[in-house]
Amino acid sequence: MEMDFQKALLEVDKSLSIDEVEALSFLCTDILRRKSVSLVGASNLFSLLMKEDHLSAGNPQLLVELLLTIQRPVILQNIKLSLSSPSTLISPYRKMLYRLSEQITEEELGQMKFLLKDRIPRKRLEQKTTLGVFLEMEQMGLINDSSLEYLETIFTSVCPVLNEEIRLFRKEIWQPESSPLTVKPSQTPKPSYRTDFQGDKTPRLPSQPSINPSNSPNGEMASLDTVKPEKNNPESQENDDVLCDYPMTGQRGICLIVDNFNFSESHKHLPKTLKNREGTKVDRDALKAVFEWLGYEVDIHVDCNADKIKRLFYRIGQRDHSQYDSLVCCILSHGLEGRVYGVDGKLVEIKLLIERIDGENCPSLIEKPKMLFIQACQGSKEQFPVQADGVEDEDETTRISADAKVADLRSPVIADLLVGMSTVPDHASFRDKFCGTWYIQSLCKNLIKFVPREVDLVSILTKVNADVSGMTDVSRRRKQMPQPAFSLRKRVVFPVPKKPPPEIGVITKDNS
Repeated sequence: MEMDFQKALLEVDKSLSIDEVEALSFLCTDILRRKSVSLVGASNLFSLLMKEDHLSAGNPQLLVELLLTIQRPVILQNIKLSLSSPSTLISPYRKMLYRLSEQITEEELGQMKFLLKDRIPRKRLEQKTTLGVFLEMEQMGLINDSSLEYLETIFTSVCPVLNEEIRLFRKEIWQPESSPLTVKPSQTPKPSYRTDFQGDKTPRLPSQPSINPSNSPNGEMASLDTVKPEKNNPESQENDDVLCDYPMTGQRGICLIVDNFNFSESHKHLPKTLKNREGTKVDRDALKAVFEWLGYEVDIHVDCNADKIKRLFYRIGQRDHSQYDSLVCCILSHGLEGRVYGVDGKLVEIKLLIERIDGENCPSLIEKPKMLFIQACQGSKEQFPVQADGVEDEDETTRISADAKVADLRSPVIADLLVGMSTVPDHASFRDKFCGTWYIQSLCKNLIKFVPREVDLVSILTKVNADVSGMTDVSRRRKQMPQPAFSLRKRVVFPVPKKPPPEIGVITKDNS
């Protein structure tokens, strides 16, 4: 048995890249109780772990957790190692830093090194990967599992979206003070994480749901991580009968994405040319990746004028959706109240687009969920001084822009409709010129996080509201509050995809 295990470890070593070996070494830093583990190959790491009794043929749990953390479940299948009951031997803090490293681009890494030059000698940073930079920051006492403020400051300058991972880490590690749960040090809840293998492997406290404070009468409400009701509970069965899910048994459906970037011709119909929507490609790529992962047929149209937007919705309303479970439409553009801009500077009424897909004009979508996500401002009002995305100021000192007023759809006129607005009526919606919009990036990341847990879409959008409302730019003056509106009669629960979730948020300079 021991010989077979040694052969399996050798097979794992051969299957890993240099970067993956570094990731495993980084994840084992706390386990091996040393500042860093510099290794040529995975075999040396495995030898150290076995020498210190962390890994053996009879105790392979750490190997399972390591490979699941770096999203290599196929290796475990190849060596025929059981994947049941994954352990939680790796520090949640270490896993959080690893997840951050997977989201940081080469350009952002260079920016991080530049910001660290006054705290860490440049020579020590020159050839370092993101994980290497994190280790250097730890050695200099800049970060640890209870002190991440310095890293947050850097991310605020480099890519504020990354701070969401830190916020979730803090939230899921520590119970709020108002929680009635008494957690002993040995029972400290671990953070949620994706294993990308056989559904949700999120560690939880035994038989206890996560609790978040709220304004409810008793001061508490179940979070999205709350354990689902037991099926053999009569009361739960009664509730299931009352609140049903939309059927998701056929082909998922079409996901139409209209992404308007180039507004250079908008001056023909406006007194002032609208600025190009820098960063929108990040949103487009994220939406494409996530909805393809969910099983949708994604149809992308870039730089559409007003007439083309109308034609696209007319055509999709004329299609036969009998074999489809649902419809998703996403519009990324500038806007005014109740309307979105075509790249030609002409406006399109959102209610007109909704009418194209209602039950009267598209009978094959009757009793099926129709989801419309709109990234555009709902007006020119700003909660604090901002740069409006309709007609922007000439200040180029910030990378945060606004996207300008979409219809107040709090009373939907058709059934089975959900409209996810990036902001409330009369207010601006913000877009990071490198990281994409706050709303779309949060939407995509929360779909990736909660779909595998079978959380319904309205609850996910509530989480998006919470996340986006807490975001701000480096000046701490810009705020945003999304607003979903719906006439859904059942819950929208996407089937859990069999393939691993996509990586989103990759930043490129090509925004066309």
